[in-house]
Amino acid sequence: MKNWFSPAVILLTAILLTGCNESAPQPGPELATWSEPVPEIPDYSSLELPEKPNILWLVAEDLSPYIAAYGDSTVHTPNLDRLAAEGVRYTRMFSPSGVCAPSRAAIALGMYPTRTGAMHMRTGPWYSTQENPPDTWYDGRKIYEAVPPAGTHMHSTLMRRAGYYATNNAKQDYQFRTELTAWDESSRDAHWRNRPSPEQPFFAIFNFEVTHESRIWMRAGDSLLIDPDREITVPPYLPDTDSVRTDLRRMYSNIVEMDRQVGIILDQLEADGLLENTVVFWYGDHGGPLPRSKRSLYDTGLQVPLLVRFPGAQLAGQTDGQLLSFVDLKPTILSLAGVEPPRGLDGRAWAGAFRAEKPREYIHAAADDFDGCCHGRLRAVRDYRFKYIRNFLPEQAYYQPVPYREQMPAMRELLRRKEQGTLDSVQLQWFATGGAGEALFDTQNDSLELRNLAGNPQYADVLEELREELSRWMQATHDLGMIDEPEYLERIWPEGSQPVTQTPVVEASSGQLILESETPGAAIGFQWVKPGQIPAAAWTPYTDAIEIQTGQELVARAHRIGFLPSQEIRWQAAE
Repeated sequence: MKNWFSPAVILLTAILLTGCNESAPQPGPELATWSEPVPEIPDYSSLELPEKPNILWLVAEDLSPYIAAYGDSTVHTPNLDRLAAEGVRYTRMFSPSGVCAPSRAAIALGMYPTRTGAMHMRTGPWYSTQENPPDTWYDGRKIYEAVPPAGTHMHSTLMRRAGYYATNNAKQDYQFRTELTAWDESSRDAHWRNRPSPEQPFFAIFNFEVTHESRIWMRAGDSLLIDPDREITVPPYLPDTDSVRTDLRRMYSNIVEMDRQVGIILDQLEADGLLENTVVFWYGDHGGPLPRSKRSLYDTGLQVPLLVRFPGAQLAGQTDGQLLSFVDLKPTILSLAGVEPPRGLDGRAWAGAFRAEKPREYIHAAADDFDGCCHGRLRAVRDYRFKYIRNFLPEQAYYQPVPYREQMPAMRELLRRKEQGTLDSVQLQWFATGGAGEALFDTQNDSLELRNLAGNPQYADVLEELREELSRWMQATHDLGMIDEPEYLERIWPEGSQPVTQTPVVEASSGQLILESETPGAAIGFQWVKPGQIPAAAWTPYTDAIEIQTGQELVARAHRIGFLPSQEIRWQAAE
């Protein structure tokens, strides 16, 4: 692999990682606690960026900050270490959900899943583009799509409207069918190298599935990429057994492979001479794959690593300790591209021309239904030190019996020991029911959130503050998770079936075409083709009047997210 960093940066990496070498104590999967009384925030006003920088997202699935840049030196990740040295390390980035589809909806829309109806995991087979999916999903549960407010568009649609070439390789999974105008390419072959002109800026996403929860059992027979005798620290909420340690080693081995794959993409970026014109983001799509991590509202389920390298390695080696949420990613890339984020977003830009004046005071999160089998209703709010979780169904445990997760040996071991009565008090907390349904954690002194302070009068003021903030947030965002799923379906399908986007109307005027759809807020996509030709997969976003192309036929469709796409309309100038 080529060295895409300078010798000075490698030296900076060594300085950054001092104390995190092979002989240092191995902290294992306990997350580092970042508790600056005043958060460190780099001076983003000093950034000098191209007018339209390329934006590259490298997304690792199911990953907490289990890398050396965040204090866990169990395995060596040279590409991420160097990215941390040349970039900014973000220590308080959180997903608003501990599972992928609601998280990805938040990223794509810049809005909380509980506002857009994307809170239940999952609403259908939307991890691929299916025009005609089956009617039911998960044991007869009706398939539907989340319906965000009219006029809501995906991040990539807005980037394409701004002139970017947008690619996704390859996972989608947004709780709704991908917006018709979202991508120039979305496939395992999608790449910035396929854009028609090397001068066109790109927004490219690469997803690394190797760290996904399922790869712990699916890759169980693969060779480990770490020393099998390497000492592993088992977190106290899991039993310390051979099967649990094996799953932990597989998790770390998958991280090593992910780092290698990240290096390949970065090598390609440098080989194309694009490194210094590109803002590179690397992050996890929610917390790690272990039991009591993914799907939970603990920091182990919500906190993710985020490294961002700016062109010229500006702000290299700096740390940003402000509270950030996934809903902030969409407005931030628009801001970096010089595009003002639309009104109505829950997120705020932290860099670029339209960055927010003040950092967040809180982050918020929710956990609702999973896979059609588990009905939950939990909400959380966190400031720089304290986390408040409320279980609105206290008769149910935080743990939900998701069959998919129970394929993992560590999860089976946990359930077996629970049945035998051999779990300790810490390990049993996840399974507890009853009580007031409230939890308060001091993340500075209890990073794994094992000591509930909700009943401690010493923290009464903190508890009341976070209670009020949670209520304010739920009311302000019109929390749709507080109504039952069938009632939500009645709201978005008032006629009893999924609404259909109205076919666009074409109006010719002064050698130009104007397109409109009667469906409020629908995106319109168009293509010029030879008469009768089948259109290609990528639809050009309509933004303004189109010049008529003689001898060509215009094909157009409209699509509002959550609605069925319209039928095609074809228009050809009279001979």
